[in-house]
Amino acid sequence: MAQATLTGDQLEDLQGFLKDWLRHTGRTQADLRRALHASSIRMPVLLDVLQRTYGRLGLAGLAEQLCAIEDLWQSEDGALESDADGLPGLEASLGQLDLLLQEIRQDQQS
Repeated sequence: MAQATLTGDQLEDLQGFLKDWLRHTGRTQADLRRALHASSIRMPVLLDVLQRTYGRLGLAGLAEQLCAIEDLWQSEDGALESDADGLPGLEASLGQLDLLLQEIRQDQQS
């Protein structure tokens, strides 16, 4: 049985979707290359990897793979935020500056 392949129009739609998705998530083709374990960041190579997934697993498998990448990226983003929470972050720094500014103002009024 021959493997299913995406048509030219479907590949164009997929490419457009990937570009929009990467832009929306603040990711790059290099991020997608790492997630797909592709050999290059070039869009034709990334599409080829996804084409092979489609050939093996169909549309549901392709969607599942992209959802798994989204989950991976969200967990990475969550881990970065958790790491930042353990360090003095911007909010904590701004809070310290506010307190210092209040003390300076009180000293000036005295």
